[in-house]
Order: sequence, then C-alpha cells, then structure tokens
Amino acid sequence: MSRKRFTAEQIMGYAGSGCEAIPGQERRAELPEMGITEQTYYRWRKEYGGMKTVQVKRLKDLERENGRLKKAVRSSPWTSRF
Repeated sequence: MSRKRFTAEQIMGYAGSGCEAIPGQERRAELPEMGITEQTYYRWRKEYGGMKTVQVKRLKDLERENGRLKKAVRSSPWTSRF
C-alpha cells in the first residue's frame, strides 16, 4: 500500500468515527474501507484522541515548522561538526 497524507479533517473523521464501539472483526472489516490499517487507527486515536480539528491542524503546523527549523540548524555554518 502506498503512503498517503491525510488532512486534519480526515484524521479527526477516522479517529472519532466511533469505531471503538464496534467489536473486533467488524472494526477490522471497516478499516480497509477507510483506507487505513488497524495500527494507524490506534496510533491516531492515541495521538489525536480528544482533540478538535483546529488543535490537530495547529499540531501539524508546529511539527512542520519544527522540522524546517531543525533542517536550518543542521545546515547552519555555525554548528560544530564533532
């Protein structure tokens, strides 16, 4: 399966879709229809459970900015390479 990027709205839709109320086999049958694996579902539920869509968007923006800043620091001539 190829790697996909999901928007904050999609993640909140999947993580908050009420799948936790569905017993084992039925939940496993629904996840491929959503296009995600069981592991992804539980990771999203753990990471984004209880958050609102605005909070998830902000978190993703901060993670993206943090990655950009880390890359800038690594390529900075002022950092020593020990």
